[in-house]
Amino acid sequence: MRMRRKPWTEPLLDSCPYLIDSPRDRRGQWRSFFADPEKPLHLEIGCGKGVSTAKMARENPDVNYVAIDEVRHVLAVTIKNVAEAYDGDTVGNLVLSAVDAMFITDSFAPEDSISRIYINFPNPWNEKAKQHKRRLTHPRQLMQYRSFLTPGGEIHFKTDDVPLFTATKRYLEMCGFEILYQTDDLHASGYAPNYVSEHEQLYAGQGIPIHFLIARMGPLPESFSYEVDGHRINQVDVGAQIRRAKAEARAEEADA
Repeated sequence: MRMRRKPWTEPLLDSCPYLIDSPRDRRGQWRSFFADPEKPLHLEIGCGKGVSTAKMARENPDVNYVAIDEVRHVLAVTIKNVAEAYDGDTVGNLVLSAVDAMFITDSFAPEDSISRIYINFPNPWNEKAKQHKRRLTHPRQLMQYRSFLTPGGEIHFKTDDVPLFTATKRYLEMCGFEILYQTDDLHASGYAPNYVSEHEQLYAGQGIPIHFLIARMGPLPESFSYEVDGHRINQVDVGAQIRRAKAEARAEEADA
């Protein structure tokens, strides 16, 4: 269920010094927003209300974080949670931005050198097979992440959905990622630190086990090739390739 837009969200967003507008104009420049740009840079995709984001950033000052969500006004709630976590201290190691993850390479480039990506409880898109390409862990997405992850960079992934978790492990292997750690019951595993999101609190409270994995990016298999929307994919920038193919198709239709 989407959060209703509240009248206070836009004023709060407009006044936030660490909310980055026009993320596409910042491509390749994300490190410049931090006082110490040489610190490791981590990216959270789909931060939502930022309950776990705020705590994670507050407790790890030696890491710089970029947290993105597709819905801009939801980030206003994240700002509130960050303010509570930092309790009056300057927020110097976190920036927020509204980014459509389907076209994430429009906003992030190799120069950004992301060393870790967090993907927590994304939409599993299980209803129809044709929706699978919208998963945030689908090869279409993983290939985009590869373009700005550092060599050996990691993906940390959580979900309550078994079919998505199973498919994600297959997707990762297909795209040259090695699974370093996995558990089908995070809360019973003893893994730490575990920063608990609002969704995780809800699911765990209902007795639903949380599936979690850490995957490290290795070399892309030479044989990699994947078909998405009828287009054969063998390039890193999948989003750009798909958009280019569709634009060419529209141009051909207009000329016909």
